[in-house]
Amino acid sequence: MLSNKISTNYQLSIFNSPSTKKLSKLIKYLMQQRRKSTSGTHVGAISLDFKERLGALSNLPEFFSLILSCDRSLTVFNILLRVIRASLPLTMLYVGKLIIDEIVQISVSENVHAVENQEMSFLMSLVLIELGLAVLSDFLGRGIALVDSLLGDLVSHEISLRLMQQSARLDLECFEDAEFYDKLERARRQASSRILLMSQTLTQLQDAITVLFLAAALITLNAWLLLLLAITLIPAFLGETHFNSQSYSLMYGWTQERRELDYLRFAGASDETAKEIKIFGLSDFFGNRYKKLAGEYYHANKNLSVRRATWGGLLSIIGSLGYYSAYVVIIFRTLNGELSLGDLIFLSGSFLRLRSLMESILIRFSSISDGALYLKDLFDFLEMEPNISSRKNALPFPEIIRDGFTFEKVSFRYPQTEQWVLRDISFTLHPGEKLALVGENGAGKTTLVKLLTRLYDPDEGQILLEGHDLRDYDLNGLRDAVGVIFQDYVRYHLSAGENIAVGRIEERNDEARIVEAAQRSLADKVIDKLPGGYNHMIGRWFKQGTNLSGGEWQKIAIARAYMRNAQLLILDEPTAALDARAEHEVFRRFVELTYDKCAVLISHRFSTVRMADRIIVFHEGKLLEHGTHEELLASEGQYSELFNLQAEGYR
Repeated sequence: MLSNKISTNYQLSIFNSPSTKKLSKLIKYLMQQRRKSTSGTHVGAISLDFKERLGALSNLPEFFSLILSCDRSLTVFNILLRVIRASLPLTMLYVGKLIIDEIVQISVSENVHAVENQEMSFLMSLVLIELGLAVLSDFLGRGIALVDSLLGDLVSHEISLRLMQQSARLDLECFEDAEFYDKLERARRQASSRILLMSQTLTQLQDAITVLFLAAALITLNAWLLLLLAITLIPAFLGETHFNSQSYSLMYGWTQERRELDYLRFAGASDETAKEIKIFGLSDFFGNRYKKLAGEYYHANKNLSVRRATWGGLLSIIGSLGYYSAYVVIIFRTLNGELSLGDLIFLSGSFLRLRSLMESILIRFSSISDGALYLKDLFDFLEMEPNISSRKNALPFPEIIRDGFTFEKVSFRYPQTEQWVLRDISFTLHPGEKLALVGENGAGKTTLVKLLTRLYDPDEGQILLEGHDLRDYDLNGLRDAVGVIFQDYVRYHLSAGENIAVGRIEERNDEARIVEAAQRSLADKVIDKLPGGYNHMIGRWFKQGTNLSGGEWQKIAIARAYMRNAQLLILDEPTAALDARAEHEVFRRFVELTYDKCAVLISHRFSTVRMADRIIVFHEGKLLEHGTHEELLASEGQYSELFNLQAEGYR
């Protein structure tokens, strides 16, 4: 019987662990997903016409403003290099024409000593000039590639930084919304892929300048041949535009599935899930789920790629016909004596180069316009504004809390849900008071803490501080005056000292303050065991890092609350991994060390809760009862029932 009870308790502890709950939510989510056909048309796919893609180019000025903000001189230098290189193709072709004409002239000369003639010296000069132009072109190309690489890194880092800063600005509710994560995913992908857009756009400018030079030279031959070339390239351009649109639609429509693939990769091979993966035998489940979803995406992308390659090949034939039609005209004019052999080489080379450049420009235009659509995803995300922010002329947070926090008929429900999480909550947290929140899981305790710290605002009622609505105070001042350690605190893969310093990161160089915070939370004994002490890396993600037990991590996390030294300190079940004795000691010290501060404790252990000045009992989002430990026991309500049930379990 005893062994069965122990086994049952062990299994329950596994299924109640935070990581297992996350896996359970994921499995439930995955099992509810329904996949559509893999033909490329998918949920959320969008269809874009030419006008919309053309309109997307309006995003480019803002993009180049971003590039200039990274390094203005490097950007200008890049453009200058490209302008110089754009003029070289025509120059080299013309020098080549002069070389051919000079060779022909020398070869038909009656002077047998032509090698010694002045013409030969001129010919060698032309060859050296062409060599110099070729070397210059190569150096310019390498310089452009170097500058592109440097600028690309700067832009990538800047976009990533702005995404981090923007994510920190936005409301917490955003991070609990699947649609927001789709936006964030599309925005994140711009950090690396927009480097290509930058290079493409600048190359487009360079090629356009080259085309102007070549067109100016060729228009003297026959303007209608240039018109013929342009017309024959249009079908390939339209085809490429169409398939670029299809590609964007595919990427947009599969955003959620690509996020799911990323999560499956993480869940299937992560230190956070390794234990449950082994215990529950989830490897095949995640592997098969990943294989199925990846296969669907592969087939959708394959169908598009095959159609794109097929139509692209067929439409390019039309462009080839246009080029060779013009080539035939040039040949006939040369045979008729209207053009020299050098003219033939120059014009055919120019025409071939012009055809290639125009084709590249048209196709790249389509790629750039579709790339600009992705830019819209990025800028739309960066332009999102939080709903929770400081009001104009906001009040500064009081240096000393005199009246406390008052909840007046506060009700709240999470966005896009109908169920009330909190309903008509009214009570006061007095200055210097230690308040404990008790209730079953889902009763609304953590939600109340989120309202108190303005991670959310109430849907009904108000929270008052010193007689003013909490929304009237400066948001940064409020958050700065509050220290919270949630039950799902973050395990940062940083040094032990930095892990504590995140509680007041601007004081990360104050070693005395960090040590004091560690001593208060009993984390100093954990850190003393580390080879590098406070400078030692904890966590296993990086070399020489040392992993900690759950209880050791929790002491590190609690030290962050002491590091903050805030006016209101909140511990939201952060000691779940501690044994009863350790948790009791942590809370006892917490109560003693916060004697002059407001404090909120959330715990399921009543031996700890009874240390609070007052206890509030929540049930299904409502305030059921409140009072001291003795008062609640005497009332024989739900608190008394839960306390006796837990006490019975320890007998």
